[in-house]
Amino acid sequence: MSVSIVIVVILMLGVIFVNGWTDAPNAIATAVSTRVISPGRAVRMAVVFNFLGALFMTLVNAKVATTISNIVKFSSEQRELSLIALAAAMFAIVLWAVVAWYFGIPTSESHALIAGVTGGAIALGGFSAVNPKEWTMVLIGLVISSVLGFVMGYGTSKAIEVLFRKMKRVTANKVFGVGQAGGAAAMAFMHGAQDGQKFMGTFLLGIYLYNAELVKYNPDGSFVIPIWLIVLCSAVMGLGTSVGGYRIIKAVGMDMVKLERYQGFAADTAASICLLISSLTGIPVSTTHTKTTAIMGVGASRRLSAVNWGVVMDMVWAWILTFPGCGIIAYIMAKLFIIIF
Repeated sequence: MSVSIVIVVILMLGVIFVNGWTDAPNAIATAVSTRVISPGRAVRMAVVFNFLGALFMTLVNAKVATTISNIVKFSSEQRELSLIALAAAMFAIVLWAVVAWYFGIPTSESHALIAGVTGGAIALGGFSAVNPKEWTMVLIGLVISSVLGFVMGYGTSKAIEVLFRKMKRVTANKVFGVGQAGGAAAMAFMHGAQDGQKFMGTFLLGIYLYNAELVKYNPDGSFVIPIWLIVLCSAVMGLGTSVGGYRIIKAVGMDMVKLERYQGFAADTAASICLLISSLTGIPVSTTHTKTTAIMGVGASRRLSAVNWGVVMDMVWAWILTFPGCGIIAYIMAKLFIIIF
């Protein structure tokens, strides 16, 4: 067996673990911050619904995985070098994510994955290795996750305030407490549906580069994602969430906006709908962007000062720097890995 594929698999599992560490907690952050669910129970729920989301959406529609696996073109004549470049990309993503986690900044591991794989491919094959069509889908997803998340969060919160304005506060807290628990489950489900597919697509890309005969295909030419891979990705992601999720929960659910239960429900509902639409259309969006901008929209619906814009700016800068930062690190790591290995 090639040493390169072993390194790719280990680093890919590391990337999935870090995603659970830094991205998955966004799904349950608001439910924990409003004390609807305890952190321990929320993490267990996230593990279960991440798995269900990855399983169900992959069986129904694996377009996101296909988009990610086709975002770059690695040379079929240089399979060993391609594996080394892919390994370097995974290393860069882990490095980027751990630094962001240390500072409690919920970066998008989706965009780190895209940037890292792209940087690795460019190091090997130049800019011709980039697939413009699939990258266009990524940019569309960036707009959707940022703009639509904010707008829907704002609109959903306003609609709830109008429709339930006569409901007593105690009753509202009970009703939306239950609703928010369901919303957190929906967010965890959609996180598995979106991010799980991204990592599965990249995982299968590595297997394809190692030995194309090990990969099966659908009639439309996309990868067939085996059940064992869905289980593996979900389990590793869940482990990451259980180990290091609270720091991100605090940044998203507590520091950025102080939410009431109906607002947490509004944020979860808005973000889940955005992610569902994106998953069904095959657009790879960031669950982090979608959830955090939905929370911003909810906070802004009350008043702009309700949002801690200092925390928001830290997040925005992390998002802006992810593409060039992680891409450049992956490019440099790929050049070094090729020399070393």
